[in-house]
Amino acid sequence: MRTQVAIIGAGPAGLLLGHLLRAEGIEVTVVERATAEYVLGRIRAGVLETTLTDLLHQLCIDQRLNAEGQLHDGFNLADGERLIRIDVAALTGRNVTVYGQTEVTRDLMDAAEERGLQVFYGAADVALHDIESDAPYVTFTKDGVEHRIDARFIAGCDGFHGPSRQAMPASVARPFEKVYPFGWLGILADVPPCNHELIYANHANGFALASMRSHVRSRYYIQVPLDEKIEDWPDDRLWDELAVRLGPDAAAHITRGPAIEKSIAPLRSFVFEPMRHGSLFLAGDSAHIVPPTGAKGLNLAASDVAYLTNALVAFFRKNDNDAIAGYSDKALNRVWKSERFSWQLTTLMHRFPGQTPFDRRMQLADLDYIASSVAAQTAIAENYVGLPL
Repeated sequence: MRTQVAIIGAGPAGLLLGHLLRAEGIEVTVVERATAEYVLGRIRAGVLETTLTDLLHQLCIDQRLNAEGQLHDGFNLADGERLIRIDVAALTGRNVTVYGQTEVTRDLMDAAEERGLQVFYGAADVALHDIESDAPYVTFTKDGVEHRIDARFIAGCDGFHGPSRQAMPASVARPFEKVYPFGWLGILADVPPCNHELIYANHANGFALASMRSHVRSRYYIQVPLDEKIEDWPDDRLWDELAVRLGPDAAAHITRGPAIEKSIAPLRSFVFEPMRHGSLFLAGDSAHIVPPTGAKGLNLAASDVAYLTNALVAFFRKNDNDAIAGYSDKALNRVWKSERFSWQLTTLMHRFPGQTPFDRRMQLADLDYIASSVAAQTAIAENYVGLPL
């Protein structure tokens, strides 16, 4: 089969790119190695910047987003004694929307057929070929049958472990990585959130986060060592620890309930350069990973997709190569700024092994400065709500 753009990966980045290109009349085929059910089963972040919500509105894939999404004007940093509220709306004139990544993916999936977006789920042995030529192609096996997709370009939206980044020649690859010495133990429960806005807490026992997916579904996290085991954290123990780390005010409003899902996720910062080589482009987690502090992962993928859509539309409509050539530099410029913010917030709010009393005093001094400085709060708010494209 033949298409103009072959997209590897049917997570939110790949599906969003597919929808945007199809809306511009560009032929697209999406290949996903997992089943649709598996893709929808991933429990991920749910704080959306306007970059992403604007794209969903543009595509008219926003009915449930409009009905169920929660507009947030701010969020909170807790230092053990107080809540420091960052008034994002007052400081930037914008807000964020709380709406689960799973729901974004579901909406994009449900709209695919109407837009004529062809998606192959359950594709095995996905491989990329001739990416340095003008005629790359993708091969895969589905239900025991071998398939080949010839394309003008390939977009790798297949995550950190997908084949797209691996197809980049070692001679051009420049990976950058920082692995953090802890993970996040998360619990999802059908209980009302303890606060109407997110709380990022810095406590002597370690970091904690109070988040939500809706008015009746909450998502909480605590920092744990990497060798911690989920079975060592029954629900009651986890709720008790959350109450301690979030502080008495938040604890008084915590509603406990059985876990729908519980998992431990390691934290890393990762950037791969370049994000384009020949006829292959990388977008989303295939090119970069951010620690979840600050909720930048899905939002960075959306900005990649916006840049890549504009570049591909310019190429196919105007035979303009400039945007194609500039995609990697433009995307990476925003990626590194978001990586900096996520790293900075992670460093500020977590307890690190070997942390000295001096290190701890620096965290507290930084939090105290943020509490008293409009300039510091503005810088945080600008990054949290999303830097301009």
